[in-house]
Parts: sequence; structure tokens; C-alpha cells
Amino acid sequence: MANLLSSLKPNEGSTHYRKRVGRGIGSGLGGYSGKGGKGQTQRSGGSIRRGFEGGQTPLHRRLPKFGFTNAKFKTVYNVLTMKDLNQLSGSVTIADLEKHFKGGPFKVINTGKLEKKVNIEVNKITAQAKEVIEKLGGTVKLV
Repeated sequence: MANLLSSLKPNEGSTHYRKRVGRGIGSGLGGYSGKGGKGQTQRSGGSIRRGFEGGQTPLHRRLPKFGFTNAKFKTVYNVLTMKDLNQLSGSVTIADLEKHFKGGPFKVINTGKLEKKVNIEVNKITAQAKEVIEKLGGTVKLV
């Protein structure tokens, strides 16, 4: 019976040696204690973000921007205010506006005070501006 108890041992692979780091070269985990190199990467929480090049300007900032932009196809409107419409009289067409103001598509906004009735033909107009013109008996035609 004593012979049997003395031969007891744990199952194969169920126990492991305790890892003792920094105890000399012969231990297999001496020197840098299994942490790799020196400095930031060896420290707790010391990770270097993806793309970091040690303070050198990163590649994604050295390369030029590229890709599609719609800016050159954007419609730029010449903005007309109520003050501008006071300078005009009667029925005003796009051709009249191009003579009086610099050319291009026109947009009317409700800034200032309109003092007289105007029948106007424009490319765009805000809802408030249209309301003011119609309140004074004028008409708005979108082209």
C-alpha cells in the first residue's frame, strides 16, 4: 500500500513550472525578462500607434491629397438683396439683371427692406423673399 501512495503524481500536462523572470540567462527569461527590447515597448501600457514613425512626418502626411471633388462644377449664384431690387423698376428679366449686375445665375434673399412692387425673373429665391415680393403685389418667376 505504501508503495502505491508514493508513486502518485499529477496527470501529464496538468501542472506547470512557475515562470521566474529576470533570474539569469540560463532560466530562458533573463536579460529583458521576455519583454523584447528596451524602453517604451517594454513598459506597461507602452504601445506605439499604427503608422507612427518615431517623430518623422508620417507617410500619410507626406503624400499629396487625391480623389474626387465636385467644387469645379458647383453653381455659384450672385446674391441679390431687397436693397438691390429697390434699384430696379417694373418687370425685370434675367437679361436686365445681367446688364445691371455682373452676369451669372441670380438668387434673391430677404435682406433689407423692399419699398416698391417688382415683377422679377430669377434662378432661385428664398421663401421669405418670395413672400415679401408677393405681399407688395409683385410676381416671381423661376427660370
